[in-house]
Amino acid sequence: MHVVVVGGGFAGLAAAQGLAGQPVQVTVVDRRNHHLFQPLLYQVATAGLAPSDIAEPIRAILSHAPNIAVRLAEVVGIDLESRRIRLDDGVVLPYDRLVLAAGVQHAYFGHPEWEAVAPGLKTVADALDMRRRMLLAFEHAEWCNDEVERAAFMTFVLVGAGPTGVELAGAIQEIALWTLRRDFRRIDPRTARVVLIEAGPSVLPSMDPRLQEAALRQLSRMGIEVRLGARVTEVDARGVTIGGGERVASRTVFWAAGVAASPLGAALGAALDRSGRVLVTGDLSVEGHREVFVAGDLASVEGVPGVAAAAGQMGRLVAANVLADLKGRPRSPFRYLDKGQLATIGRYRAVGQVGPLRLSGPIAWLLWVSVHLWFLVGFRNRLLVFTKWAVAWVSWERSSRLIWGREGGSR
Repeated sequence: MHVVVVGGGFAGLAAAQGLAGQPVQVTVVDRRNHHLFQPLLYQVATAGLAPSDIAEPIRAILSHAPNIAVRLAEVVGIDLESRRIRLDDGVVLPYDRLVLAAGVQHAYFGHPEWEAVAPGLKTVADALDMRRRMLLAFEHAEWCNDEVERAAFMTFVLVGAGPTGVELAGAIQEIALWTLRRDFRRIDPRTARVVLIEAGPSVLPSMDPRLQEAALRQLSRMGIEVRLGARVTEVDARGVTIGGGERVASRTVFWAAGVAASPLGAALGAALDRSGRVLVTGDLSVEGHREVFVAGDLASVEGVPGVAAAAGQMGRLVAANVLADLKGRPRSPFRYLDKGQLATIGRYRAVGQVGPLRLSGPIAWLLWVSVHLWFLVGFRNRLLVFTKWAVAWVSWERSSRLIWGREGGSR
């Protein structure tokens, strides 16, 4: 049996690892050569970590499994009838079982033109672009003689108050208040303005209302402006427009307001939800095509959030069901085990819900640190991240304040 796994994220990697050493041939296809620990991607964007701290080559992770091959390519077509996928290098791969775990991408609610001026955060390239824009904003403000223009450079707008938006806002505020406070001569970074905009009535909408209130209090105590019930109607190179026409002048806008499924989901011809995710059956296969599984953020399962823990659980179940097919046994349905949610806001500031527990403040922050270190891939990554966090905790320093990529402007 040949199993093709598309995507090396949490779901795809879990599926491949579940098939390691089993009597099947597995090909993992990904357009990037690394598995990325996305929950810490915002730390790369805000100069706390380097990309190599939260990423590991897929080949290295699976090197112990001789029955697994890795192909660096992008899937551009799926032929369900002949059971083949077509890659961007012209290669056609046949499969007996297909695991589609291609994830999601940014969603701008019908305004794709906003992406150029308000990047989202899904890849290492996105994180490095965010870091560059953030640091260049301070550089431009340092030598700007126009007070209005300087204020715009010193204003950072985050659109969307889910975990990514909240964590980015907290990190940028800490950078301005502590990390950069002695680095400039003509500006005081501590005067930077961080604005978090959310169209809904609360921050962290998937969490318990008590934790939403706790997070809002912690954000406010840090000096972050939180605008709730404020829908962004326009984004351009000079700022954002909210609701009835209120204008927030800013040269640095980051997008954390929504996601859309990979277009590969639509290629299956299956039913999709409003975000373009594939509506799967109980065993995570596609209706009418039991040989095709969809897992991770691309799968639409009622009551299951788009988080890393859920994706990993889906990947493991898919592997188990492939092996069940091989042995002639019945498949198992997916049962999501909710391990809770955590979101950090800054040093000693976090909120979390684990089972019946509702945590806030230092306890939640320590739990967040422990959980994220534990789930990093590889001992080397855990050691590096722990060391950098320990140094940052003592010194308030961020070790990766380097500007990479296109220079000469904050855009």
